[in-house]
Amino acid sequence: MHKVIFDTDPGVDDAMALLFLHRHPDIDLIGITSVFGNASVETTTRNALFLKKAWNIAAPVAKGLGETFDHGRPHVGWPTGIHGEDGLGNIDVPEKIDVPLDPRPAHRFIIDTVRANPGAVTLIAVGRMTNLALALRDAPDIAGLVKDVVIMGGAFDVPGNITPAAEANIHGDPEAADAVMTAPWPVTVIGLDVTTRTVMTRAMLVDIAERGGAPARLLSDISQFYITFYEQHVDDGMIVHDSCACAYVVAPDLFRTRSGSVRVICGGIADGQTIQKPDARLFPPSPWDGLPSQKVCTGIDAEGVLKLIADTLSLNR
Repeated sequence: MHKVIFDTDPGVDDAMALLFLHRHPDIDLIGITSVFGNASVETTTRNALFLKKAWNIAAPVAKGLGETFDHGRPHVGWPTGIHGEDGLGNIDVPEKIDVPLDPRPAHRFIIDTVRANPGAVTLIAVGRMTNLALALRDAPDIAGLVKDVVIMGGAFDVPGNITPAAEANIHGDPEAADAVMTAPWPVTVIGLDVTTRTVMTRAMLVDIAERGGAPARLLSDISQFYITFYEQHVDDGMIVHDSCACAYVVAPDLFRTRSGSVRVICGGIADGQTIQKPDARLFPPSPWDGLPSQKVCTGIDAEGVLKLIADTLSLNR
């Protein structure tokens, strides 16, 4: 069993990833931490509580802070054209959800949970890396206690999706992402290099909704707005970015990785760009030297990953 804290900004594809984690038999979901990104932190936290209640998820929800690691960064507008005004595809999520929050801020929840489960917790982060960076700042020792960190973000050998240089999760808080990538814990980055190859078609989603009961039907409803957005990018369906990171945890054999230190550009025209120095290449001295070697996904069995996601979402667990 993989003990997982899911750091998320629900978000349509985040909702799919959350249901995957809830339903996969090898995942023990022990916490959900909210971060801003696809919507404000108030909205993403409300959405996490809504999904927790709708899907009867036992894991507690802890709310993150609503500002970047570097407080001086200007606010970037929410992507309502992708995730809707409510962050969940305009399904009219209630303003108030009668489910209690964990009293700790998200980064404190991460620290306490990792310390209570040394060597056992996998952090899956599919939004901005703010909560993870804050946890590292306040408790550097957790880097030696975490089992794995799996991130959905970045673009290494392909263009970004928010600028030609940067992917949205990293661009939203580059300083936090650089802190996470350079910390002495094992990181695997699932970026646009592989996620853009995993397109769930409308037919797949219909099949999941038919097999997966009421939770899967709610997921299908949430996803329709997202599919409409993706009509301008793919022939049929939607890219399932965040679920790819979850799939990696239970089926890493479906991915190909490259090792090397990773830095994030903070500022300038390439703000948020992720750059890896591959271990197999020699370079003159640079800011990549002396840093931990992290894994970046460069290949994927897209058909296998999509089947894993679909079969897991269809389980009535």
